[in-house]
Amino acid sequence: MPLTRRSFLQQASAFSLLPAALPASAQQTMTMMHDHGPMSQTASANPTQQPPVPMLHSLELTPFVDPLQLPERIQPAHHSHKLRIAMREVHAKVHRDVPATRFWSYGDGVLAPVIEARANQPLEIEWVNELPAHHFLPIDFSLHGCGKELPEVRAVVHVHGARVPTKDDGYPTDWYAPGSSRTCHYPMKQDSATLWYHDHAMGLNRLNMYAGLFGLFLVRDEAEDNLNLPSGKYEVPLLLYDRDFTTDGQLFYPTSGDPEHPWVPEFYADGILVNGKIRPFFEVEPRLYRFRVLNGANSRFFSLSLSHQKPFHQIGSDQGLLPSAVQLTSVLLAPAERADLLIDFSQLAGQNVHLVNGAFEILQFRVASGAVASSARNGKSSIPATLRPVPRIPESDATVTRTITLNEYQDKIGNPMVMLLNRKRWHDPVTEQPRLNSTEIWEFVNLTEDVHPMHLHLVRFQLLDRRTFDVFAYQMRKQLRFLAPAIPPESNELGWKDTIQCPPGLITRIIVHFDGYAGKYLYHCHILEHESNDMMRPFEVVA
Repeated sequence: MPLTRRSFLQQASAFSLLPAALPASAQQTMTMMHDHGPMSQTASANPTQQPPVPMLHSLELTPFVDPLQLPERIQPAHHSHKLRIAMREVHAKVHRDVPATRFWSYGDGVLAPVIEARANQPLEIEWVNELPAHHFLPIDFSLHGCGKELPEVRAVVHVHGARVPTKDDGYPTDWYAPGSSRTCHYPMKQDSATLWYHDHAMGLNRLNMYAGLFGLFLVRDEAEDNLNLPSGKYEVPLLLYDRDFTTDGQLFYPTSGDPEHPWVPEFYADGILVNGKIRPFFEVEPRLYRFRVLNGANSRFFSLSLSHQKPFHQIGSDQGLLPSAVQLTSVLLAPAERADLLIDFSQLAGQNVHLVNGAFEILQFRVASGAVASSARNGKSSIPATLRPVPRIPESDATVTRTITLNEYQDKIGNPMVMLLNRKRWHDPVTEQPRLNSTEIWEFVNLTEDVHPMHLHLVRFQLLDRRTFDVFAYQMRKQLRFLAPAIPPESNELGWKDTIQCPPGLITRIIVHFDGYAGKYLYHCHILEHESNDMMRPFEVVA
């Protein structure tokens, strides 16, 4: 798989991304990334003119002076299955030495609350739009569904990974303006998992999410309860994302420089935030912790490790627990992917340990001195030998195989103009109509230079394999010529997924059982700039 400028910049967005952090299928593209310093990508990755305002440089800020913020956890009151959550404008400091920043959020703080739900206990949420009437980030009115005749601020909430009827899924055209609300019903007929919720308004969600409209949504069940995993204050949400700021602390979103079409294909911002802070610290006890990690960035991939390559364990991915814990020294998360991690600090008393993105420290763990906590010694929180059965779906169960190409179209000087799936736009007629309770194989044929994290609404799925192919032969003659044997999933890809990394020059195959509900849903690339123009398509589950 040849190294291209686009794929290099995208995957190197994790400051000095190391080859060992990538899946085996992508490592060969990354052989020289360790030679690039932490500032090299920022200047070259933004396909924009220099901003006319002075910009904040996060590396000039003193690191690890702000404590890690923890979001509020909410659940329905006793004997109730209802919540009411409002979208509001808030102001918060991202660093001790930076003025307060304007954000949009769910609730009263910069961190949206963690919603906790129980499997098979239905939940009703009224999502209230109390946002201002005017957007503070640059709208591209030329994008589909973004015309000037529409309200400037629109929102709709999608619970990413939830199995819900189409009317409650947060369909992009179901947006509503400030002063309105929508009540959604979540049956919660699914296993425990780290889900999340975010804006999905057509053409605007890249800006709305950049403004801050996203949060974690945890589903719990008895099977997970019985594993005695770290809980309470020892279960910590980590929301990772990147942002650009002006020197007065305000959000900056780049544009192309073309006032008629300011959209940019992707970008990697200067400051990496963890739970709303730039390079915070977190005081931990010398014991086992559970971290629910979300990549909430628009475009950036995170290559996560601990300082000095200390090992940790991954116990879950997007749609719940893995069959067993996988020991790792690094994990690569694309936008929208989640990782459920266990980190054991019991042998690190009195030390500082860092969470590292590539070669750049983004969070400091300050491990308390003293003996290992009694709860860790007596085994109440330990790493289970097995977690949850994840029976593999046999390929023979699939009755249909769908081939979906990932396409990019450029102008005369090589600038991306539009991203498509199967060369079709969002508004073209539906072409994927799986039958309810059927099983299908979807193969994503990546003809672009980017890794695309593909997300299907409604369903969970399993990765079958990835395989390199001759892109030129496919484009010129529609001839499929494989260049190597198929690459099976990595150990931490053997769980249920709802978002999958599709590297360039590879065909990524997933197997999907379409159970739940009939109706219209969608699939798309979760690089938000891609899905907005126009790498998003509807599919319809038919009864």
